[in-house]
Amino acid sequence: MNWFETIYLEAYQYITDSSIWIKMGEAAVKILLIIVAAKISARVGIASIDRVFKQRGKLKVNERRIETMRSLVRNVASYVIYFIAILLVLSELNFELAPVLASAGVIGLAVGFGAQNLVRDVITGFFIIFEDQYAVGDYVTIGAYTGTVQEFGLRITKIKSYTGEINIIPNGSITEVTNFSVQNSLAVLDVRVAYEEDLERVKQVLEMALLRAHVEIEDIIADPEIVGVQDLGISEILIRVTAECNPTTQFSVNRQLRALIKQAFDEEGIRVPYPRFVTIPQEVKNE
Repeated sequence: MNWFETIYLEAYQYITDSSIWIKMGEAAVKILLIIVAAKISARVGIASIDRVFKQRGKLKVNERRIETMRSLVRNVASYVIYFIAILLVLSELNFELAPVLASAGVIGLAVGFGAQNLVRDVITGFFIIFEDQYAVGDYVTIGAYTGTVQEFGLRITKIKSYTGEINIIPNGSITEVTNFSVQNSLAVLDVRVAYEEDLERVKQVLEMALLRAHVEIEDIIADPEIVGVQDLGISEILIRVTAECNPTTQFSVNRQLRALIKQAFDEEGIRVPYPRFVTIPQEVKNE
């Protein structure tokens, strides 16, 4: 019997051995059950975490940080559940877990030196939470991106821009953060009127419009103020108006203030500057 026949015979015996197929079938079923159980456990765990943090949220205690911690705990719980599932799958494939875990520690140490950026991302993420630099739902500027923090994880931060794009930023690359959601915002509006208008009358009309704005615009939390004449332009007088409002609402407040001021100016006949053309006919000389 040559070597080819020997290999063929051994392969035939292996393939036709029913006990091997039974073991493989049992292992496949167990692996499938482990995967299904891991997904169910992840969903149940995340739902439980959401329920716990929702109960904490009713206390109104630093809701920003509660929401951020909720996002982070969900992230960590998913990692832990799927890591345990991987270990169970390896066990069903007849891998010895003790050597695997021991080698994982050595490999993790070696990878740690090569994956310094990953380690930096995770450490920076913990410092962001500890220092409360920003939280889920805050409107921030990080580097070249401005938007609302959608998700905060162990390694990355997701920011949704005004036009809907999702920007994914590694935590380790975050060096400067501008948070617009911590303190009240200030809506600054420059109103332009023509030189022909009486400034005292313009201020009176503005004061009435601002009083109305404080009543009708919910986001304004203090009496709007007329700062005064900000600039004298080529064809207009610029008057600056400010209004303290809720965080990140200054853009909406500015739009609503413009509409109210325009309506008040129309009612009182106050003119705003606009381009004008004056045509001076040239005298025709008689020959």
